[in-house]
Amino acid sequence: MNIETLNIFCDVVRHQSFSRGAVANSVSQSAASQAVRQLEKHLGAQLIDRSKRPWQVTPEGKIFFKGCQEIVERYRELEDDVRRQQNQSGHTVRLAAIYSVGLQHLSQYVDQFRALVPGARIDLEYMHPTEVSAHVLSDQSDLGLMSFVTPGRELISIPWRNQTMVVACAPTHRFARLATDEGGVWPAELNSESFVAFDRGLPARREIDRFLKRHDVEVAVTVEFDNIETIKRAVDEGAGIAILPEPTLRREVERGTLAQTRLLLRVGEPPLVRPLSIVHRRKRRLKPAVTEFIKLLQNDASESVATPSPTKIAIAEHRPTSEHTPSLGEHLGRAAADARRTIP
Repeated sequence: MNIETLNIFCDVVRHQSFSRGAVANSVSQSAASQAVRQLEKHLGAQLIDRSKRPWQVTPEGKIFFKGCQEIVERYRELEDDVRRQQNQSGHTVRLAAIYSVGLQHLSQYVDQFRALVPGARIDLEYMHPTEVSAHVLSDQSDLGLMSFVTPGRELISIPWRNQTMVVACAPTHRFARLATDEGGVWPAELNSESFVAFDRGLPARREIDRFLKRHDVEVAVTVEFDNIETIKRAVDEGAGIAILPEPTLRREVERGTLAQTRLLLRVGEPPLVRPLSIVHRRKRRLKPAVTEFIKLLQNDASESVATPSPTKIAIAEHRPTSEHTPSLGEHLGRAAADARRTIP
């Protein structure tokens, strides 16, 4: 049995789909099914029970899957070791990130990593948060950068940074005059304000709603979106104010298209933040290059996890959508297309 066959079996089980397992290995669904049958014939045991709908992995299949993951992973590590021996500096970190982390923000880490490990590569791809975790769990990416992560049996989460949440508004809004080091707005002042919100059901929406409820604040939600970029555009077009992570507003504030102001809180009151985390698959042996990149991210002191500034919350970003306002959707469709790229 060759490694490719084992890898196809692993991907079929991970994705719980022959078609998606086939796509992950760039083969036809028929070829993926045949590969699994060859394994079953070779082992003399049924690995997948196709008589059930949906099909299920048999007890023998579960044992074989667990061992196969280790074999495939170890083989890839050996390949990397041999290639590094031929080219000591040439190795790659596959990184998946949510859209709102931002290319410009990550570029500084890519440059630092290149200087630290000459010849190394960062393969960076932006995607939906559920896709980030799926890529990490299926070993298509070594690391993921996500927000509001809930660690599980298969996923390890390493706290990276906390991002202060602020009020975003149009430059002509009365809150814009409060955007000074000393100024800010009390939660009660948000009462009855037109508000651009995250979609209902998103962790971000739940956390912001809890924050507002805790302060007896009722806002007038005008539109709901599942993406930070869409929300910023709606605020710019006058749909209302929003509560967003401060780093995601820096470009617009510098250009003068949006303004931001702090949320003022009483002494001792927990701040509102968006915590970002580095994730990787549990029990995965991390390559030296991956470990070095994690250290580089953790050593960053510009936005410390330890000491959050006023106002903090956790948010989950999602793929841009055009359900509510076509002009915004068209704008974000182009932005999302530009976001997917690989940094050599």
